[in-house]
Amino acid sequence: MDGFLALVGDYWWLVFPFGGFVWAGVAGVGHSLERGRLQRHEMRMERLRLQHGVVAGGAVGTGGASAPGRADEASPTIVRRDVDRALAAHDAVSRRWLDHELDAAKVIDYPLMTDMREPLTREFHRAKRRADALRPEVDEQPDAALAREYREAVEAFEDSFEAALAEARRRAQHDFTDAERRRLQTARMLVGIAVDDAATAAERQSAYRRARAELDGLIVLPDATAADIEQRIAGALGRGTATV
Repeated sequence: MDGFLALVGDYWWLVFPFGGFVWAGVAGVGHSLERGRLQRHEMRMERLRLQHGVVAGGAVGTGGASAPGRADEASPTIVRRDVDRALAAHDAVSRRWLDHELDAAKVIDYPLMTDMREPLTREFHRAKRRADALRPEVDEQPDAALAREYREAVEAFEDSFEAALAEARRRAQHDFTDAERRRLQTARMLVGIAVDDAATAAERQSAYRRARAELDGLIVLPDATAADIEQRIAGALGRGTATV
């Protein structure tokens, strides 16, 4: 025993290099166990993602719109919900435009909205045509890619309408001379008489003819606007004839 202790005492310095090897071995085993634990954890998480319809990085379509590049992975239910929301937004903007287009007073107050020489107005009408063309039928179930294309078209339609309307309100009738603005205001008053149910049929018809004369060379009433006024006047004429 005394000899062994003496030998150890003479070679005590060997503890350091051999101790390093032993520690490295222990550390390597620890890292290997940790990697194994992380791999098992990731496998469990992947199984959970697949079970609950979740892709790496987040849920598929938890809100109204699917994230770009992942729409193809959305379920038919989520795609249908996206389409329904886009349809509702499409209808809302269309109603706002129709309310403007059929109101001759608004056309006169904000002539830029119907002036196709204006870039923002052209862009709005272009976006409207695209959204209308991509609109799915009531019973149609588009795939995720088509649903995303339609949703983006509706967003462009809405944005371009807001931009055109804001510019039309900002400029109003400022692009006209004082004399032209007076003619526009006269036309606006006459249009009010033309659509007034309290006026006689003859008064309405005369007012509409005079309004068109005042607007000549300044503003072209949209076809829908003119048709609406003319139908209302024709109805008044019909009632007037019936009571005679």
